[in-house]
Amino acid sequence: MNEQGRLAEERALSFLLRQGLQLVERNWLCRGGEIDLIMRDGRCWVFVEVRHRASARFGGAAYSITANKQRKLMHAAAVYLSDRGVDAPCRFDAVLSEGEQPLQWLKNIFA
Repeated sequence: MNEQGRLAEERALSFLLRQGLQLVERNWLCRGGEIDLIMRDGRCWVFVEVRHRASARFGGAAYSITANKQRKLMHAAAVYLSDRGVDAPCRFDAVLSEGEQPLQWLKNIFA
């Protein structure tokens, strides 16, 4: 991960903690996928994708969450939940960072 990406992830984590979410894990890897942040929002497990772009010139941060990336996120979350025997509600969120703009938090992005 480059320095800009690491800083964006730090900002996203700090932001989500201020919103009352609790950190469970960071940068969780499995064969075929990675989850930037795994958090809890009450009983709900939240799988967070953090995306940073210097600008929106080429579609921006949201545009970079491709169908392939979505499949990888869902696969990784399924592996995580299965490995830990978790049977609870979950959702996928995205925290987007573009240049110096405020962070944008998109909840339940695959609904």
